[in-house]
Amino acid sequence: MEDINTIGRRKTSVARIYISKGKGKITVNKKDYQQYFPAMELQIKVGQPFEVTGTTGKFDVRANINGGGFKGQAEALQLAIARALCKINEEHRPLLRAQALLTRDPRMVERKKFGQPKARKKFQYSKR
Repeated sequence: MEDINTIGRRKTSVARIYISKGKGKITVNKKDYQQYFPAMELQIKVGQPFEVTGTTGKFDVRANINGGGFKGQAEALQLAIARALCKINEEHRPLLRAQALLTRDPRMVERKKFGQPKARKKFQYSKR
């Protein structure tokens, strides 16, 4: 099996991954994912697609992530891994779909509009 590459996005984070057969090593920006994501919650989030499909420890993942914060990056990586597992074996799709791991979260920060201090906030109106 050659490397399979996929992409995952969340807010402004973009995760590009290369997945291949291996011993379960996940490398993010040339660091171990447990070192890159020190919060246990985010580590669980990254490993969730492997646990759902029962493929923990069977694939090595190399990821390049940029943009956004740690949580957005972890969720982008989670989506990329889930998409890669679907490319490897289509039978994983219903399992991942049931856990909503293949759903791209489209919510992003709304842009600031001119004539307003923020995206939706208006300047104070004075009647008199």
